[in-house]
Amino acid sequence: MTQIFVLNSAYGLMTAVAAMDAGAVPASTSGRILVAVNAAIIPEAGDGIVDAPHLASLRSRFDRVVDLNELLAPERPPHWRVTTGQAPVLQRLLRQAWEIGDSEVELFLQSPQVAPSRVFIDVFTGAPVSIVGDGLMTYSPIRNRWPHTVAGRVVGVVYADTVPGVEPLLFAGTARLPVPPEALRTVIDEVADATDDPDIDALTTLERPALILGQYLSALKLITPDEELQMQCEMIDRALEWSPGSIVFKPHPSAAPALIDDLAAHAATRGVAFAVFRGGTPAEVLALRLPFVGAVAGFSTALPTLQALTGLPIAAVGTELLLQRLRPYENGNRIPVTIIDALTRPDSPYQGERMQHLVDAVGYAMQPVIAAHLRPRAEEFLAVASAEERHRYFAHTRLSSLGLHGGTRPGLLARALGPRDGASRITEIQLAIRGARRRGKRAWKALRGG
Repeated sequence: MTQIFVLNSAYGLMTAVAAMDAGAVPASTSGRILVAVNAAIIPEAGDGIVDAPHLASLRSRFDRVVDLNELLAPERPPHWRVTTGQAPVLQRLLRQAWEIGDSEVELFLQSPQVAPSRVFIDVFTGAPVSIVGDGLMTYSPIRNRWPHTVAGRVVGVVYADTVPGVEPLLFAGTARLPVPPEALRTVIDEVADATDDPDIDALTTLERPALILGQYLSALKLITPDEELQMQCEMIDRALEWSPGSIVFKPHPSAAPALIDDLAAHAATRGVAFAVFRGGTPAEVLALRLPFVGAVAGFSTALPTLQALTGLPIAAVGTELLLQRLRPYENGNRIPVTIIDALTRPDSPYQGERMQHLVDAVGYAMQPVIAAHLRPRAEEFLAVASAEERHRYFAHTRLSSLGLHGGTRPGLLARALGPRDGASRITEIQLAIRGARRRGKRAWKALRGG
Protein backbone atom coordinates (compact mmCIF):
# COMPACT_ATOMS: atom_id res chain seq x y z
CA MET A 1 0.00 0.00 0.00
CA THR A 2 1.28 3.46 -0.95
CA GLN A 3 1.01 6.09 1.76
CA ILE A 4 0.34 9.67 0.61
CA PHE A 5 0.93 12.42 3.20
CA VAL A 6 -0.62 15.82 2.41
CA LEU A 7 0.97 18.20 4.95
CA ASN A 8 1.13 21.97 5.24
CA SER A 9 3.13 22.84 8.37
CA ALA A 10 6.42 22.03 10.04
CA TYR A 11 4.52 20.83 13.11
CA GLY A 12 2.43 18.46 10.99
CA LEU A 13 5.55 17.15 9.24
CA MET A 14 7.39 16.62 12.54
CA THR A 15 4.35 14.82 13.97
CA ALA A 16 4.02 12.56 10.91
CA VAL A 17 7.73 11.66 10.85
CA ALA A 18 7.77 10.98 14.60
CA ALA A 19 4.75 8.71 14.12
CA MET A 20 6.54 6.87 11.32
CA ASP A 21 9.75 6.50 13.36
CA ALA A 22 7.85 5.31 16.45
CA GLY A 23 5.75 2.80 14.54
CA ALA A 24 2.45 4.59 15.22
CA VAL A 25 2.12 4.66 11.42
CA PRO A 26 2.92 1.19 10.05
CA ALA A 27 5.60 0.78 7.42
CA SER A 28 4.50 1.11 3.81
CA THR A 29 4.92 -1.78 1.44
CA SER A 30 4.85 0.40 -1.69
CA GLY A 31 6.51 3.63 -0.60
CA ARG A 32 5.63 6.97 0.94
CA ILE A 33 4.86 10.20 -0.89
CA LEU A 34 4.99 13.62 0.75
CA VAL A 35 2.71 16.17 -0.91
CA ALA A 36 4.01 19.42 0.55
CA VAL A 37 1.58 22.36 0.70
CA ASN A 38 2.38 26.03 1.29
CA ALA A 39 -1.00 27.58 2.14
CA ALA A 40 0.38 31.05 2.92
CA ILE A 41 -1.35 33.99 1.27
CA ILE A 42 2.02 34.95 -0.24
CA PRO A 43 3.88 31.61 -0.44
CA GLU A 44 6.91 33.25 -2.05
CA ALA A 45 7.51 35.29 1.12
CA GLY A 46 9.07 32.39 3.02
CA ASP A 47 10.15 28.77 2.92
CA GLY A 48 7.49 26.09 2.99
CA ILE A 49 8.08 22.57 4.23
CA VAL A 50 9.14 21.55 0.73
CA ASP A 51 12.25 23.75 0.67
CA ALA A 52 13.08 24.69 4.31
CA PRO A 53 16.73 23.57 4.75
CA HIS A 54 16.29 22.47 8.37
CA LEU A 55 13.52 20.03 7.34
CA ALA A 56 15.63 18.25 4.71
CA SER A 57 16.29 15.17 6.85
CA LEU A 58 12.56 14.79 7.51
CA ARG A 59 11.75 14.98 3.81
CA SER A 60 14.33 12.23 3.22
CA ARG A 61 12.04 9.78 5.09
CA PHE A 62 9.77 9.82 2.02
CA ASP A 63 10.34 8.05 -1.29
CA ARG A 64 8.98 11.00 -3.27
CA VAL A 65 8.39 14.66 -2.40
CA VAL A 66 5.87 16.64 -4.44
CA ASP A 67 5.62 20.42 -4.33
CA LEU A 68 1.87 20.89 -4.74
CA ASN A 69 2.20 24.66 -5.20
CA GLU A 70 4.50 24.10 -8.15
CA LEU A 71 2.23 21.40 -9.57
CA LEU A 72 -0.89 23.60 -9.44
CA ALA A 73 0.63 26.99 -10.30
CA PRO A 74 -0.71 29.56 -10.86
CA GLU A 75 -3.62 28.12 -8.85
CA ARG A 76 -3.05 28.11 -5.07
CA PRO A 77 -3.71 24.85 -3.19
CA PRO A 78 -6.42 26.31 -0.89
CA HIS A 79 -8.41 27.29 -4.00
CA TRP A 80 -8.11 23.93 -5.75
CA ARG A 81 -11.39 22.31 -6.79
CA VAL A 82 -12.10 19.13 -8.76
CA THR A 83 -15.46 18.11 -10.24
CA THR A 84 -16.93 14.64 -9.95
CA GLY A 85 -16.11 13.98 -13.60
CA GLN A 86 -12.53 15.18 -13.28
CA ALA A 87 -11.68 13.10 -10.18
CA PRO A 88 -11.14 9.68 -11.81
CA VAL A 89 -9.12 11.23 -14.64
CA LEU A 90 -6.91 13.07 -12.17
CA GLN A 91 -6.41 9.88 -10.15
CA ARG A 92 -5.11 8.08 -13.24
CA LEU A 93 -2.79 10.97 -14.07
CA LEU A 94 -1.36 11.15 -10.54
CA ARG A 95 -0.86 7.41 -10.36
CA GLN A 96 1.07 7.55 -13.62
CA ALA A 97 3.10 10.63 -12.67
CA TRP A 98 3.98 9.25 -9.23
CA GLU A 99 4.62 5.74 -10.53
CA ILE A 100 2.28 3.99 -8.13
CA GLY A 101 0.32 2.05 -10.74
CA ASP A 102 -2.56 0.05 -9.29
CA SER A 103 -1.17 0.03 -5.75
CA GLU A 104 -3.70 0.55 -2.98
CA VAL A 105 -3.47 4.04 -1.47
CA GLU A 106 -3.77 5.27 2.10
CA LEU A 107 -4.13 9.01 2.76
CA PHE A 108 -2.64 10.90 5.73
CA LEU A 109 -4.08 14.40 5.76
CA GLN A 110 -3.76 17.65 7.66
CA SER A 111 -6.76 20.02 7.57
CA PRO A 112 -9.05 17.38 6.01
CA GLN A 113 -12.12 19.61 5.73
CA VAL A 114 -10.60 22.04 3.25
CA ALA A 115 -8.61 22.02 0.03
CA PRO A 116 -6.26 20.56 -0.92
CA SER A 117 -6.76 17.64 1.50
CA ARG A 118 -10.45 17.36 0.67
CA VAL A 119 -9.57 17.11 -3.03
CA PHE A 120 -7.37 14.06 -2.37
CA ILE A 121 -10.28 12.42 -0.54
CA ASP A 122 -12.45 12.92 -3.63
CA VAL A 123 -9.75 11.89 -6.12
CA PHE A 124 -8.61 8.68 -4.41
CA THR A 125 -12.11 7.32 -3.87
CA GLY A 126 -12.33 4.50 -1.39
CA ALA A 127 -8.84 5.06 0.05
CA PRO A 128 -8.70 4.86 3.86
CA VAL A 129 -7.94 8.21 5.52
CA SER A 130 -5.93 8.99 8.65
CA ILE A 131 -5.86 12.51 10.05
CA VAL A 132 -2.50 14.02 11.04
CA GLY A 133 -3.12 16.24 14.04
CA ASP A 134 -2.57 19.98 13.81
CA GLY A 135 -1.78 20.77 17.42
CA LEU A 136 -4.54 21.44 19.93
CA MET A 137 -7.20 21.84 17.23
CA THR A 138 -7.10 18.04 16.96
CA TYR A 139 -8.72 17.78 20.38
CA SER A 140 -11.88 19.52 19.11
CA PRO A 141 -14.80 17.63 17.55
CA ILE A 142 -15.14 18.01 13.79
CA ARG A 143 -16.96 21.21 12.81
CA ASN A 144 -19.32 19.88 10.15
CA ARG A 145 -20.92 16.48 9.70
CA TRP A 146 -19.43 14.56 6.76
CA PRO A 147 -21.41 12.27 4.46
CA HIS A 148 -21.18 8.72 5.77
CA THR A 149 -19.56 7.60 2.52
CA VAL A 150 -16.64 9.91 3.33
CA ALA A 151 -16.58 9.84 7.14
CA GLY A 152 -16.69 6.04 7.04
CA ARG A 153 -13.29 6.04 5.33
CA VAL A 154 -11.56 7.77 8.27
CA VAL A 155 -9.72 5.05 10.16
CA GLY A 156 -7.54 6.93 12.64
CA VAL A 157 -6.10 10.14 14.07
CA VAL A 158 -2.33 10.58 14.43
CA TYR A 159 -1.51 13.19 17.08
CA ALA A 160 1.32 14.40 19.29
CA ASP A 161 0.47 13.18 22.79
CA THR A 162 1.40 16.39 24.58
CA VAL A 163 -1.64 16.75 26.88
CA PRO A 164 -1.22 13.92 29.40
CA GLY A 165 -4.23 11.65 29.76
CA VAL A 166 -6.36 13.35 27.09
CA GLU A 167 -7.45 11.88 23.75
CA PRO A 168 -8.69 14.00 20.83
CA LEU A 169 -12.41 14.25 20.03
CA LEU A 170 -11.79 14.53 16.30
CA PHE A 171 -13.50 11.65 14.48
CA ALA A 172 -14.44 9.83 17.66
CA GLY A 173 -14.77 6.10 17.22
CA THR A 174 -11.70 5.77 15.00
CA ALA A 175 -8.28 4.53 16.10
CA ARG A 176 -6.24 6.89 18.28
CA LEU A 177 -2.58 6.87 17.17
CA PRO A 178 -0.63 8.88 19.76
CA VAL A 179 2.95 9.94 19.08
CA PRO A 180 4.94 9.59 22.35
CA PRO A 181 6.59 12.83 23.53
CA GLU A 182 10.03 11.22 23.46
CA ALA A 183 9.58 10.28 19.77
CA LEU A 184 8.54 13.83 18.92
CA ARG A 185 11.45 15.21 20.97
CA THR A 186 13.90 13.09 18.96
CA VAL A 187 12.58 14.49 15.68
CA ILE A 188 12.58 18.10 16.93
CA ASP A 189 16.14 17.63 18.20
CA GLU A 190 17.06 16.48 14.71
CA VAL A 191 15.51 19.62 13.21
CA ALA A 192 17.15 21.84 15.83
CA ASP A 193 20.59 20.39 15.04
CA ALA A 194 20.02 21.12 11.34
CA THR A 195 18.79 24.67 11.92
CA ASP A 196 21.20 27.40 10.81
CA ASP A 197 19.42 30.61 11.75
CA PRO A 198 21.43 33.82 12.31
CA ASP A 199 18.49 35.25 14.25
CA ILE A 200 18.94 32.48 16.83
CA ASP A 201 22.69 32.98 16.97
CA ALA A 202 22.12 36.65 17.76
CA LEU A 203 20.26 35.68 20.94
CA THR A 204 22.75 33.17 22.36
CA THR A 205 24.44 35.80 24.53
CA LEU A 206 21.24 36.54 26.45
CA GLU A 207 21.18 35.40 30.06
CA ARG A 208 18.20 33.47 31.43
CA PRO A 209 15.80 34.47 28.64
CA ALA A 210 12.03 33.97 28.91
CA LEU A 211 10.02 33.30 25.75
CA ILE A 212 6.80 35.13 24.86
CA LEU A 213 4.76 33.94 21.87
CA GLY A 214 2.53 36.39 20.02
CA GLN A 215 -0.58 35.15 18.21
CA TYR A 216 -2.08 38.41 16.82
CA LEU A 217 -5.52 37.57 18.22
CA SER A 218 -6.97 40.95 17.26
CA ALA A 219 -6.67 39.91 13.60
CA LEU A 220 -9.07 37.05 14.40
CA LYS A 221 -11.50 39.64 15.90
CA LEU A 222 -11.29 37.87 19.25
CA ILE A 223 -10.04 40.96 21.07
CA THR A 224 -9.28 44.57 20.20
CA PRO A 225 -5.74 45.78 19.36
CA ASP A 226 -5.64 47.66 22.68
CA GLU A 227 -6.66 44.53 24.57
CA GLU A 228 -4.01 42.54 22.74
CA LEU A 229 -1.34 45.04 23.72
CA GLN A 230 -2.49 44.90 27.33
CA MET A 231 -2.51 41.10 27.23
CA GLN A 232 1.05 40.90 25.90
CA CYS A 233 2.25 43.45 28.45
CA GLU A 234 0.78 41.15 31.09
CA MET A 235 2.76 38.30 29.51
CA ILE A 236 5.94 40.23 30.21
CA ASP A 237 4.80 40.79 33.80
CA ARG A 238 3.99 37.09 34.18
CA ALA A 239 7.39 36.08 32.77
CA LEU A 240 9.12 38.25 35.37
CA GLU A 241 7.95 35.81 38.05
CA TRP A 242 10.71 33.49 36.79
CA SER A 243 13.33 36.24 37.36
CA PRO A 244 14.61 36.19 33.77
CA GLY A 245 17.57 38.21 32.60
CA SER A 246 15.81 39.08 29.33
CA ILE A 247 12.60 38.69 27.35
CA VAL A 248 12.53 37.16 23.86
CA PHE A 249 9.36 38.00 21.96
CA LYS A 250 8.43 35.87 18.95
CA PRO A 251 5.74 37.90 17.16
CA HIS A 252 3.09 36.62 14.82
CA PRO A 253 4.24 37.35 11.23
CA SER A 254 1.34 39.81 10.85
CA ALA A 255 2.02 41.72 14.06
CA ALA A 256 2.18 45.49 13.62
CA PRO A 257 5.58 47.16 14.32
CA ALA A 258 3.84 49.58 16.70
CA LEU A 259 2.81 46.67 18.93
CA ILE A 260 6.41 45.49 19.20
CA ASP A 261 7.60 49.00 20.02
CA ASP A 262 5.02 49.32 22.79
CA LEU A 263 6.06 45.95 24.27
CA ALA A 264 9.72 47.00 24.23
CA ALA A 265 8.78 50.18 26.08
CA HIS A 266 6.83 48.19 28.67
CA ALA A 267 9.78 45.84 29.22
CA ALA A 268 12.01 48.87 29.71
CA THR A 269 9.73 50.18 32.48
CA ARG A 270 10.10 46.78 34.16
CA GLY A 271 13.88 46.95 33.91
CA VAL A 272 14.34 43.85 31.75
CA ALA A 273 16.12 43.54 28.41
CA PHE A 274 13.83 42.93 25.42
CA ALA A 275 14.72 41.19 22.14
CA VAL A 276 12.60 40.24 19.14
CA PHE A 277 13.03 36.95 17.29
CA ARG A 278 11.93 37.49 13.69
CA GLY A 279 13.21 34.22 12.22
CA GLY A 280 10.95 31.54 10.80
CA THR A 281 12.17 28.76 13.09
CA PRO A 282 9.26 27.07 14.94
CA ALA A 283 8.94 27.87 18.64
CA GLU A 284 9.49 24.20 19.52
CA VAL A 285 12.88 24.27 17.79
CA LEU A 286 13.77 27.70 19.16
CA ALA A 287 13.19 26.43 22.70
CA LEU A 288 15.71 23.63 22.19
CA ARG A 289 18.36 26.05 20.96
CA LEU A 290 18.09 28.67 23.72
CA PRO A 291 18.08 28.15 27.53
CA PHE A 292 14.66 29.63 28.27
CA VAL A 293 13.46 29.74 31.86
CA GLY A 294 9.80 29.60 30.82
CA ALA A 295 7.32 30.37 28.03
CA VAL A 296 4.18 32.53 28.05
CA ALA A 297 1.47 32.83 25.40
CA GLY A 298 -2.27 33.09 24.87
CA PHE A 299 -3.29 29.59 23.80
CA SER A 300 -0.44 28.49 21.54
CA THR A 301 -0.03 24.76 20.83
CA ALA A 302 3.66 25.33 21.57
CA LEU A 303 2.95 25.66 25.32
CA PRO A 304 1.93 22.06 26.10
CA THR A 305 4.42 20.79 23.51
CA LEU A 306 7.33 22.56 25.22
CA GLN A 307 6.19 21.41 28.63
CA ALA A 308 5.82 17.78 27.50
CA LEU A 309 9.14 17.70 25.62
CA THR A 310 11.41 19.68 27.93
CA GLY A 311 9.60 20.21 31.21
CA LEU A 312 9.79 23.97 30.56
CA PRO A 313 7.52 26.00 32.86
CA ILE A 314 4.60 27.51 30.94
CA ALA A 315 2.01 30.20 31.61
CA ALA A 316 -0.93 31.69 29.74
CA VAL A 317 -2.52 35.13 29.82
CA GLY A 318 -6.03 36.09 28.74
CA THR A 319 -7.57 32.65 28.46
CA GLU A 320 -10.50 33.44 30.77
CA LEU A 321 -11.36 36.51 28.69
CA LEU A 322 -11.04 34.56 25.45
CA LEU A 323 -13.35 31.82 26.71
CA GLN A 324 -16.05 34.46 27.12
CA ARG A 325 -15.31 36.21 23.81
CA LEU A 326 -15.25 33.23 21.44
CA ARG A 327 -18.25 33.40 19.09
CA PRO A 328 -20.13 31.33 18.20
CA TYR A 329 -19.84 28.89 21.07
CA GLU A 330 -18.71 26.16 18.65
CA ASN A 331 -15.72 28.28 17.54
CA GLY A 332 -12.92 25.80 16.80
CA ASN A 333 -10.52 27.65 19.11
CA ARG A 334 -12.64 26.86 22.17
CA ILE A 335 -11.06 23.49 22.99
CA PRO A 336 -7.46 24.79 22.58
CA VAL A 337 -8.24 27.76 24.86
CA THR A 338 -9.97 25.45 27.35
CA ILE A 339 -7.00 23.07 27.48
CA ILE A 340 -4.42 25.84 27.89
CA ASP A 341 -6.52 27.55 30.55
CA ALA A 342 -6.94 24.32 32.51
CA LEU A 343 -3.26 23.41 32.15
CA THR A 344 -1.92 26.73 33.36
CA ARG A 345 -4.36 27.77 36.09
CA PRO A 346 -2.78 27.96 39.54
CA ASP A 347 -3.73 24.79 41.44
CA SER A 348 -5.73 23.59 38.45
CA PRO A 349 -8.22 20.81 39.35
CA TYR A 350 -7.90 19.41 35.83
CA GLN A 351 -5.35 16.64 35.36
CA GLY A 352 -5.57 13.32 33.54
CA GLU A 353 -9.11 11.90 33.56
CA ARG A 354 -10.53 15.12 35.02
CA MET A 355 -9.08 17.06 32.06
CA GLN A 356 -10.58 14.51 29.65
CA HIS A 357 -13.94 14.95 31.36
CA LEU A 358 -13.76 18.72 30.89
CA VAL A 359 -12.79 18.38 27.23
CA ASP A 360 -15.61 15.89 26.62
CA ALA A 361 -18.19 18.16 28.24
CA VAL A 362 -17.10 21.26 26.33
CA GLY A 363 -16.90 19.21 23.12
CA TYR A 364 -20.49 18.06 23.54
CA ALA A 365 -21.70 21.61 24.22
CA MET A 366 -19.90 22.77 21.06
CA GLN A 367 -21.27 20.04 18.78
CA PRO A 368 -24.31 18.38 20.42
CA VAL A 369 -25.30 16.55 17.23
CA ILE A 370 -21.90 15.36 15.99
CA ALA A 371 -20.74 14.58 19.55
CA ALA A 372 -24.12 13.32 20.82
CA HIS A 373 -22.43 10.29 22.40
CA LEU A 374 -20.75 12.65 24.88
CA ARG A 375 -23.99 13.95 26.44
CA PRO A 376 -23.81 11.58 29.45
CA ARG A 377 -20.24 12.76 30.08
CA ALA A 378 -21.39 16.40 29.93
CA GLU A 379 -24.31 15.74 32.27
CA GLU A 380 -22.03 13.99 34.74
CA PHE A 381 -19.44 16.79 34.63
CA LEU A 382 -21.95 19.61 35.03
CA ALA A 383 -23.79 17.87 37.86
CA VAL A 384 -20.74 18.17 40.13
CA ALA A 385 -19.07 21.33 38.70
CA SER A 386 -19.32 24.49 40.77
CA ALA A 387 -21.17 27.51 39.42
CA GLU A 388 -17.81 29.26 38.91
CA GLU A 389 -16.47 26.39 36.80
CA ARG A 390 -19.64 26.22 34.72
CA HIS A 391 -19.49 29.96 34.09
CA ARG A 392 -15.84 29.76 33.11
CA TYR A 393 -16.22 27.10 30.42
CA PHE A 394 -19.90 27.09 29.37
CA ALA A 395 -22.22 29.78 28.07
CA HIS A 396 -25.41 29.97 30.15
CA THR A 397 -27.52 30.23 26.99
CA ARG A 398 -25.86 27.09 25.63
CA LEU A 399 -26.63 25.10 28.76
CA SER A 400 -30.22 26.34 28.65
CA SER A 401 -30.74 25.46 24.99
CA LEU A 402 -29.36 21.95 25.57
CA GLY A 403 -31.31 21.38 28.77
CA LEU A 404 -28.13 20.86 30.77
CA HIS A 405 -27.51 21.47 34.47
CA GLY A 406 -26.67 25.12 35.11
CA GLY A 407 -28.96 26.47 32.41
CA THR A 408 -32.35 28.10 32.89
CA ARG A 409 -35.34 25.79 32.84
CA PRO A 410 -37.72 26.85 30.03
CA GLY A 411 -41.03 28.40 31.05
CA LEU A 412 -44.37 26.59 30.69
CA LEU A 413 -45.13 28.11 27.28
CA ALA A 414 -41.59 27.45 26.00
CA ARG A 415 -41.83 23.83 27.10
CA ALA A 416 -45.20 23.46 25.43
CA LEU A 417 -43.97 24.91 22.17
CA GLY A 418 -40.39 23.68 22.38
CA PRO A 419 -38.76 20.71 20.65
CA ARG A 420 -40.06 17.26 21.45
CA ASP A 421 -38.48 14.32 19.66
CA GLY A 422 -37.42 16.58 16.80
CA ALA A 423 -40.69 18.56 16.39
CA SER A 424 -42.20 21.40 18.42
CA ARG A 425 -45.56 21.00 20.15
CA ILE A 426 -47.11 23.61 17.87
CA THR A 427 -45.91 21.63 14.86
CA GLU A 428 -47.41 18.47 16.36
CA ILE A 429 -50.77 20.24 16.79
CA GLN A 430 -50.69 21.55 13.21
CA LEU A 431 -49.98 18.06 11.87
CA ALA A 432 -52.74 16.53 14.01
CA ILE A 433 -55.30 19.06 12.69
CA ARG A 434 -54.18 18.47 9.12
CA GLY A 435 -54.53 14.72 9.55
CA ALA A 436 -57.97 15.06 11.12
CA ARG A 437 -59.13 17.13 8.15
CA ARG A 438 -57.92 14.51 5.70
CA ARG A 439 -59.66 11.72 7.62
CA GLY A 440 -62.85 13.78 7.77
CA LYS A 441 -62.80 14.34 4.00
CA ARG A 442 -62.31 10.61 3.35
CA ALA A 443 -65.17 9.72 5.72
CA TRP A 444 -67.56 12.24 4.12
CA LYS A 445 -66.62 10.98 0.68
CA ALA A 446 -67.36 7.37 1.75
CA LEU A 447 -70.77 8.36 3.19
CA ARG A 448 -71.74 9.97 -0.11
CA GLY A 449 -70.67 6.85 -1.95
CA GLY A 450 -67.87 8.66 -3.76
